[in-house]
Amino acid sequence: MDSYTQALKFLFDQLPCYQRQGGAVLKFDLSNIESFVNRLNNPHKKIKTIHVAGTNGKGSVSHIIASILQSKGLRVGIYSSPHLIDFRERIKINGEYISEKYILDFVNCHYDFMRSKTLSFFEMTVGLAFDYFNNQQVDIAVIEVGMGGRLDATNIINPEISIITNIGFDHTEFLGNSFSKIANEKAGIIKKGVPVLIGEYNPETALVFKRKAKDLESQITFSEESTKKYKSDLIALYQQKNLNTAINAIKLLPDFNVSDTEIDSAILKVKEPTNFIGRWDVIGVNPKIVADVTHNIEGFKFMIDQLEKEDYQKLHFVLGFVKEKDVKSIMKLLPSNASYYLCSPSIERALPLEELSCLAEAYTASHSSHTSVFNALNAAKENSKPDDLIIVSGSTFVVAEII
Repeated sequence: MDSYTQALKFLFDQLPCYQRQGGAVLKFDLSNIESFVNRLNNPHKKIKTIHVAGTNGKGSVSHIIASILQSKGLRVGIYSSPHLIDFRERIKINGEYISEKYILDFVNCHYDFMRSKTLSFFEMTVGLAFDYFNNQQVDIAVIEVGMGGRLDATNIINPEISIITNIGFDHTEFLGNSFSKIANEKAGIIKKGVPVLIGEYNPETALVFKRKAKDLESQITFSEESTKKYKSDLIALYQQKNLNTAINAIKLLPDFNVSDTEIDSAILKVKEPTNFIGRWDVIGVNPKIVADVTHNIEGFKFMIDQLEKEDYQKLHFVLGFVKEKDVKSIMKLLPSNASYYLCSPSIERALPLEELSCLAEAYTASHSSHTSVFNALNAAKENSKPDDLIIVSGSTFVVAEII
């Protein structure tokens, strides 16, 4: 291949991608990724890692941890998904994206192998991330689980610590339809003798985690609820839980001594040093416009709490979803007196606008349908006054089109 664009096209188009098409293309099997990293000389075994799973908050927790460790002068890799604008957001070191040249060279070097083994998009990018982090000699890499944990392609590492932020109902068609079933999948990242931190305590899921940790002789810790108000550029109320989880994880991390003063200083600025976007980002004023990648019922519950703290005259939502989400429960939760501007992100997996409109009909007094995310936001702006609040949410793909 002659260009980065061609390499990227291979990653996205030649092999199926769950983010675009949905569950039909998923492969729950670690044999492919194990074969691939073996070809790469097992780079994941040559670097220190932190493994982060959970229904919500794993991206935020990963970036908060990275920010704290970066503040100590360390080279910290982050592997996360999905990206919003640039594929290279998925693989960063100290906030700097992987280079286009590295991706092109990697694809050219392993093209025949990846095609012959029909590696998935996620398997290829996980292999790329481990190879890059090892090549660039990171001090440690924070690895975010794509989905679940037990059979996720990232689950070949033996980390310094495993973190499970919380358990909620998302991807239930693959992970199970009860808290205990979903917890069992996410508990799959717990490794023998490796400490594990659980971000939120739930009696039903705690039993699953405790049993798994006992079987593997792993020290298990549940984050204690903190009354401290953390100061950070992650301003959304829901980030307080994520900050608490990340700080608890740092304190359990072997061989990395960080004082409370250093932690408090490091979390003041998380976004810039780690290049973190899409979480309660204020992208406009008069009216205030907020973009947030919240996409499941637990996330929207946190958003409702956040809205109680916001000062505004009238509330407007620009909303679009993908097919697998429990949109009915989300619409039922959202305030009925807000104005809704409905849209579909430009991907195959998007929930059709007609279906979203039918769902909105039952739960909202004011809603309109729009042919694009951009048109929906423009309509919201036209119908808003300077003291109003516009929320753009429902899917990472909706936020990506706006940002």
